Amino acid sequence: MASSEPPLAERLRPESLDQLVGQKHLTGRGSILRTALEQERIPSMILWGPPGTGKTTIAHIIAHAVKSPFYTLSAISSGVKEVREVIEKAKTQGRVILFIDEIHRFNKGQQDALLGAVEKGILTLIGATTENPSFEVNSALLSRCQVYVLKPLDREELKELLEQALKNDVRLKEKDIELKETEAIIQISGGDARKLYNLLELVAETARERGKLVITDKLVMETAQQRIALYDKKGEQHYDIISAFIKSMRGSDPNAAVYWLARMIEGGEDVKFIARRMLILASEDIGNANPNALLLANATFEAVNKVGYPEANLILSQCAVYLASSAKSNASYKAINDALAIVREQGDLPVPLHIRNAPTRLMKNLGYAGGYEYSHDYEKNFSPQEYLPDELSGKTFFEPGKNAREEEMRRHLRELWKNKYRY
Repeated sequence: MASSEPPLAERLRPESLDQLVGQKHLTGRGSILRTALEQERIPSMILWGPPGTGKTTIAHIIAHAVKSPFYTLSAISSGVKEVREVIEKAKTQGRVILFIDEIHRFNKGQQDALLGAVEKGILTLIGATTENPSFEVNSALLSRCQVYVLKPLDREELKELLEQALKNDVRLKEKDIELKETEAIIQISGGDARKLYNLLELVAETARERGKLVITDKLVMETAQQRIALYDKKGEQHYDIISAFIKSMRGSDPNAAVYWLARMIEGGEDVKFIARRMLILASEDIGNANPNALLLANATFEAVNKVGYPEANLILSQCAVYLASSAKSNASYKAINDALAIVREQGDLPVPLHIRNAPTRLMKNLGYAGGYEYSHDYEKNFSPQEYLPDELSGKTFFEPGKNAREEEMRRHLRELWKNKYRY
C-alpha cells in the first residue's frame, strides 16, 4: 500500500447521515441534527465526545449537504489571524460555515475573535472537542452554540464498521480476509472508530500477496503490541494512559503515577487535561481522608495554567506524588451517588415544614419554619431534629472511610446522632 494513500478511516468517511454508524440520538430520523440539515438551518454548535466518534465526519457531512462556503481550521496550527481571514471572506461570500477541530486548544483571545461573527450571524461555527466545553469554551461563545454530546460506539456499531470496511474498501477487498474473531479488535478500539480502522489496517498489512488472512484475537493482540504507538495525544492511547495514571494514584503507587505522568508529558498532553483529572481524583478518591489534597490539586491546576510546559512538569509531579501517597477515601463520592439514586427513584420528596424558609406571613401561618431548633442555641451546637423527608428518616448516605480523619468524624457523628444513623 503506498504511503501517500489516505488511511482507511479517511477512505471510508461517510458522506451522508444515512451512511454514518452510531450517534443515532443526534442523526437518526426526526433527530435535531438531521432536521436542521434537511432544513439547511445549521446552528452554531460544539460537538463534544471522545476520539473517533464522528465529530469531524458530521462536520464533513454538513459541508457536503449545505450550499454555504465551508472552511476548516485546526486549533493546533491556526490562530486569530486565520480566524479573521475566514471572517473577512464571510463578509463578502455571505454566511459561511467554519469548522474548528480541537477548539478546546484555542485560548480566550482566539475564542473572543470568533464571538462577534457568531453573534452577528456572519458565520456558523462548528467546533469539535474531546474536552468538556463548560471548562474549555468561554461562556459568551458557548451560550451562542448548541452543544451536542457524542457517545463512544458500542460493540454492534464497531462490528458493523468492520464488516463494512471489508466489504466496501477497495484495498481490503484485494486481500483474501476472513474476520473470524472480533473481541480483541473491538476491545482495543474502546469505542473509537478511527482506532478500530487503524488497527484493522495494520492487521491487514500482515496479509501476504497470496494466501488467506484469518483475523483472530491472537493476531490482533500481537499486531497491536508491535505496532501501536506508545502515546498519541490525538487519541490512540490517550484514554488508556490517563486511566493508568489515575489508577496508579488511586492505588497509592507514586512510582507508577510519575511514570504515566512522564508518558503524557513526553507525548505533549494538554497540561490542563492532566491537572483537571488530578483535581477530580483529589475529591473522588481522597476526599476527607486528607482535605489538603483538594487544595493542592486546585493550586496545581491554577499554577500550571500560569506557567505551562516545561516548568509545569515539576508542579504536576509534586501533586501526583502527594495524591498517590495520601490516605484514600471514596466516602463522599459514594454518598452523593447514593443520594442521587434515591432522588431519581423517589422523586421530589417534600421538605419538612420546620426546615423550610418562611419569608412571608402567609408561609409562617402555614407552618413553614415552625418548630425549627437553631442549632447554636443548644448544647454542643446541636439539636437532634429531623432534616430529611419523613420517607427517608434515618437513611445513611455518608459512611465515613476507614482512615484517621474520617474515623474521627465517625466518632463525632455517632456521639451526636446516637442510634439514628448507621455510624
